[in-house]
Amino acid sequence: MDIQTRKIEFIQAFLKLQSEEVISQFENLLRKKSGYVIEEDNDFNPMSMKEFNNRIDQSENDFKNGEYKSTSELLKKFS
Repeated sequence: MDIQTRKIEFIQAFLKLQSEEVISQFENLLRKKSGYVIEEDNDFNPMSMKEFNNRIDQSENDFKNGEYKSTSELLKKFS
């Protein structure tokens, strides 16, 4: 198996991971082995509960008004 095929298979398996702990371990390994630096967003500000609830309300209104994309539409776009 060539290196490109191995990379693609690795990425596909990586995308299926659900464990943050395992992903963190891969990130640490990548940093150590390649000198690759994953930048952290130091400007991250969590939204307030009011903002969060407003987004939920807006999303529900969008859905009621048919302003959404189905999963199959999104998959077609990114496949």
